[in-house]
Order: sequence, then structure tokens, then C-alpha cells
Amino acid sequence: MLKTGFSRAMLLTATCLMLTPLTTTAQDSGKSDGYRVLNKWKIGGEGGWDYISVDPATRELYITRGPHVLVLNTSTGKVIAEITGFKGTHGVVFDSAARLGYISDGASNQVAVFDRKTHAVLAKVNTGVNPDGLLYEPFTKTVWAFNGRSHSATVIDTSKNKVLATIDLPGKPEFPASDGKGSVFVNIEDKSLLQHIDAKSMKALEAWPLAPCESPSGLAIDALHEKLFSVCDGKVMTVTDGTSGQVVTTAPIGDGPDAAAFDPMRKLVFSSNGEGNLTVVHQDSPTKYSVLATVSTQRSARTMALDEKTGKAYLVAAEFGPRPQPTAANPHPWPTIVPGSFVVLVVGKE
Repeated sequence: MLKTGFSRAMLLTATCLMLTPLTTTAQDSGKSDGYRVLNKWKIGGEGGWDYISVDPATRELYITRGPHVLVLNTSTGKVIAEITGFKGTHGVVFDSAARLGYISDGASNQVAVFDRKTHAVLAKVNTGVNPDGLLYEPFTKTVWAFNGRSHSATVIDTSKNKVLATIDLPGKPEFPASDGKGSVFVNIEDKSLLQHIDAKSMKALEAWPLAPCESPSGLAIDALHEKLFSVCDGKVMTVTDGTSGQVVTTAPIGDGPDAAAFDPMRKLVFSSNGEGNLTVVHQDSPTKYSVLATVSTQRSARTMALDEKTGKAYLVAAEFGPRPQPTAANPHPWPTIVPGSFVVLVVGKE
């Protein structure tokens, strides 16, 4: 989180809005297959945002917003709790026992541990510089913080809230994923790589090229078939085999993606795109994929969480005002957020 109050996701969104005109692409055909925006919850408030997550046990929606995390009831769309005391939050993940949650606080170089019933912070664990992407790894029952500025991963023992290891990475890590069987994967944004890590030995293994993908951000996994989905600049999603490291195919998506999700029940891959749409890709087979739907959402709606039980996707967005005049202290100012315009979009099938 920068001093301006913009998160990583919002900075990329603002860049996209200012420098890239909204264009109509082949996949922006209006095809929806019954998917649409079912609800639009006005949340308001100030500040930027980053990753959002659905608690699989309670179905509550967690939204990171700078110094605090909002918790929403997904039946009503109402804020039911706030977790405070941070400097710049990025991600939220949950343990498999449905008891604890974890928050990456990038500006504090820490991961916070909280109680999912009371939403009280129980402990804080020091990490590398700017922990961003966060992962609960169920096979080893560890939490992994991926540190954007120190190009590393911090592995945390969840039974003692102690650091087990720090793993060096070949570049800036973005979003991670686990297959639940002892393998951890993370996109390396500045090198366009997919890094494979052994969760048991906590050792970095192969780093696989993702070409034609550039600047991979969101990552999702089909753990059954060991297929990984990286959403990238250039309106492309790559599908990588998690055993061989080979890119097996690609699929077209919208512009400016930041999050990806896989729905194993419905065999769907989702990409939330800052240009203002959600791409829904059907898994025809583990090596063949086709665009099922392109759902109009809202410009800047590039972070997303999927509720695998209901099949609903949640996206967050806001409206942006004009860019302030440059100054000597801030020669490249970012556009301001229109006050009160922050919303949650609920996308599902009619």
C-alpha cells in the first residue's frame, strides 16, 4: 500500500484506465450463458483495496482495505465486522480446521493471525519485505507469505506461529496456489515464470517459463489434474501442467486481469479483468478450454473471490475521478477515488 492510499491492484487498474483505451475484443461479444451481475452492494468508505477471499466455512467475504479488513455477510451484503490495526493489507487465507485466518500486512512486513469467530487478532509474525500473496498449505498445515520486495517466501508454522524458513525466489512473486499434496506454485510477475516449490522440504524447485504470458498476476489450480491457470497481460490465460511444467494451451481473456479462480464442481475458470468484465472459461478437458461467457461488470473490478459451494463470484470496484495536476513532489499522480463509490458485485448464473 502506497502513501497515496492506492493498493497494488488499484495502481494497476488506474494505469489501465489512464493508458489503455477500452476496446471491444473477440471475446467481448456479450455472450453470458446465463451469468450476470446478480447484486451490487454499495459499501462506500475510503481507501484502496487488494485481494478478497471467501471463508469456505462461514461464507463470509473478507475485503482487504489498507489499514483494515472488512467482513461481509454474503446473504445480506452488510459489513458485520472490521479487523483493524494494520498499515497496508493485501491477502486473507483460512486454515483447514475452520478456526483461524491469516492476513498479510505488507507495509508492516507481518502476517496477522486472527480468530474467525470473534475476528480478534491473536498474533503477528514477522516476514520478508512487503508480504503480498498469501497461502494456507493444507498438506503441511503451514502459511506462506510471498514477499514482493524481498523476492522471497516466508513459511510459518501455524501450530506455534513461528517462521520455519525463508525461501529465495527468482523475482517478484504474485499470487500463489497449492495442490494440497505437497506442491506450492507462485507466479513470478517480473520474469513471467511459474515457480514450483516443494512444501515438505521448503525448497524452490523448477521455475517454468509461461510464454506467451507476460506479467502473470492471478493464479488458480485444478488440483485433480495438476493444471495451473495464470492470467496475464495481453488478454491471455496460460494453462500449465504442474508435473511437467509445460504450457499446454492458452485461452483469451479480458484486458487488465488481476485474479483467477477455478470451480472444480462446474469445471470453470474465472478471470476478473480491469477493463470491466469477467471471463468465464469452460474446461472441456484438462488440455482443452473454451470461453463460455464474458460478463460485463465494472471498470476497475479486477480482484475477485469465488464461492465454490454456490458458484458465485464476488468482485470489488470503485469509480475514479480526474487525475490531479502533477507537482514537483508528485510528478505522476494517480486519479482519486470518487468518495462513497466502492462496491461489491455478485456474479452468478440466472
